[in-house]
Amino acid sequence: MRIAVFGAGAVGGYFGGRLAQAGQDVVFIARGDHLKAIRESGLSIESLAGDVIAHPKLATDDPAEAGPVDAVLLGVKAWQVKDAAAALRPMLGPDTPVVPLQNGVDAPLQIAEIIGPSHAVGGLCKFICSVTGPGRIQHVGADPYIAFGELDGTRSERMQQFHDAFSNAVGLIAEVPDNIQAEIWKKFILIASWSGVGSITRSPVGVFRQIPETRQMLIDAMREVWCVAAAHQIDLPESDVDATMAFIDKLPESGTASMQRDIMEGRPSELHEQNGAVVRRGSAVGVPTPIHSLIYFSLLPQEMKARGLL
Repeated sequence: MRIAVFGAGAVGGYFGGRLAQAGQDVVFIARGDHLKAIRESGLSIESLAGDVIAHPKLATDDPAEAGPVDAVLLGVKAWQVKDAAAALRPMLGPDTPVVPLQNGVDAPLQIAEIIGPSHAVGGLCKFICSVTGPGRIQHVGADPYIAFGELDGTRSERMQQFHDAFSNAVGLIAEVPDNIQAEIWKKFILIASWSGVGSITRSPVGVFRQIPETRQMLIDAMREVWCVAAAHQIDLPESDVDATMAFIDKLPESGTASMQRDIMEGRPSELHEQNGAVVRRGSAVGVPTPIHSLIYFSLLPQEMKARGLL
């Protein structure tokens, strides 16, 4: 299967690298020093699940050079989805799915808006991974997990073929869940709350989960997302909040979310797409979100500065 990874950073690079290791025809769309390093030496993956140097069939910054592919893994940041969707058009065949791996719940709708609903599917991933240098990524926590599926819940041939491409890939779990929308929101309970509390406390997960006050803040933040999901007719059991907290309790003590790392290093972040999305979607259905509102409004000045707006 010919698979393009648009945005071969930590997330896209890990899953694309594992697909290349498994013998799939993988194309990396990257840029700058990262692209140069991949072209010269491959993509080095240091992982708890085993190290590998992955060599894609092609690494380029030009989607037109890649040409049509069978599927696209979209690994850019959530605030880059619209621009990326427009740029990847040369890689689309009539039935090419674009699988978004962004944090948040808006990417599938944005993809459908830019390139059409026939290319939009749902996707998510869970693990702790970061770029440590040009051509180098490091997986440091949680078992790498990827899920994808049609937005209407149907079992399609293209999603089954994409799942089959992962069958020989090591160091990950791949699934096609019955309800990808519910799974995306289930992850949103985790990532928006973890990102927000980690960002506002400037602490790794091992710190804020053990202090009673910040632990309760985290739980309350997760409950807010669950309530917003329920108001949007997303079918999630309330026990998902407890299950998410149990997952967080098993994360490495030093674990940080990618949004938190971006904020702490003064880079543009996914604040609008995570905590901001909780606030906006809660407001749309009359659900109060005081914890996420506090986080979002408190971090807005820094976010605006990082984007050159202050």
